[in-house]
Amino acid sequence: MTAYAIAHLRDAAPHPEIAEYIERITATFEPYGGSFLVHGAQHEVKEGGWPGHVVVIGFPGIAEARAWWDSAAYQEIAPLRSRHIQGDIILVEGVPRGYDPAVTAKAMRDTLTP
Repeated sequence: MTAYAIAHLRDAAPHPEIAEYIERITATFEPYGGSFLVHGAQHEVKEGGWPGHVVVIGFPGIAEARAWWDSAAYQEIAPLRSRHIQGDIILVEGVPRGYDPAVTAKAMRDTLTP
């Protein structure tokens, strides 16, 4: 099942270390089947607030996403970003093919019915 690394990055100011991080990151996730799905794109806030930038990297599965995050190659360059950009980063599994949210709604309703 597909998995994603999602970053909500804030307070990013241009810095040579950030440029180096961007130059090097692709080589760290490609061995795990990762690819950029969102990077450097403008976003449109429809509800609430979302200051900053969004980055999404797709992986074949959560094991690959975790292996990338924990890899020596990524951990070597992560400080280049984290020293200069505040943010939140999560790894999350996608839904399986054929996912039906009505099944989730039914299960929720079943727990609410006395």
